[in-house]
Amino acid sequence: MKIFLSENNVDYNTYTFSYALYALKESQDEISELYDKGFLPYTGNPDMEKEVYYFARSLRVNLEKFDDTSENRRVNRMVEPLGIEVSVTPKASFPTESPEFLNFCENYINERIGEDHMSMERWKYILSRETGSHLFEFRTPEKVVGYVLAALNEDMVHYWFAFFDTEYMRTHSLGKWMMWRVIRWAKDNGLKHAYLGTAYKPAALYKIRDHKGLEFWDGTKWNEDVKILKEWCQTDLEPKSADRFKLIENPDEYLEKL
Repeated sequence: MKIFLSENNVDYNTYTFSYALYALKESQDEISELYDKGFLPYTGNPDMEKEVYYFARSLRVNLEKFDDTSENRRVNRMVEPLGIEVSVTPKASFPTESPEFLNFCENYINERIGEDHMSMERWKYILSRETGSHLFEFRTPEKVVGYVLAALNEDMVHYWFAFFDTEYMRTHSLGKWMMWRVIRWAKDNGLKHAYLGTAYKPAALYKIRDHKGLEFWDGTKWNEDVKILKEWCQTDLEPKSADRFKLIENPDEYLEKL
């Protein structure tokens, strides 16, 4: 991989000169290292051929410490009557061009995401990226009810993009169940980590409340203090006078722990 920075905002009042940190993926073998260093795949520019990762406050489950919570079990009991079977298929062997699959994804995009945030053009671009290597399919005896595009290897899974039948969203909490089911699958198959994307703003709290073994990338390390993470998410939209380091009451104490 190659690491590079891009200059961002300048605040001379607090001597804060921001740079966005990126990584250029040079091989699929680098996937585990990229995620472990706090990077996530960037797909905002469908014209870009190379695979670039951005540095962010990402969230993962340490599967050694993961166990089902009472909320996980409650949601699973709601879904059990549907009789959903889960299959995992390498993307190269999956019919990503089939009308059944594309129509399912398009319906979800129209209902839940919106064209402004995810067009079918962008979704097809994401599917063409090497990073998303497998698809989880969730099927009842009657029909498909969900898909998850995942980055998957022998160490980790990234629950990247999920699409599900919104008919079951409120009655069965299907989206919440699918995330838990992929984490459970990863645990049962001996993986080390399940990555859940970014953890910003109050909208991300749903990822944080339900799962044991959570860690977040705090810019330096994987941090297990979920209380801090919740506080940060709750205040992300509030303006800050400086970056978090400059706002620390005891910076020397913080530096001693690095």
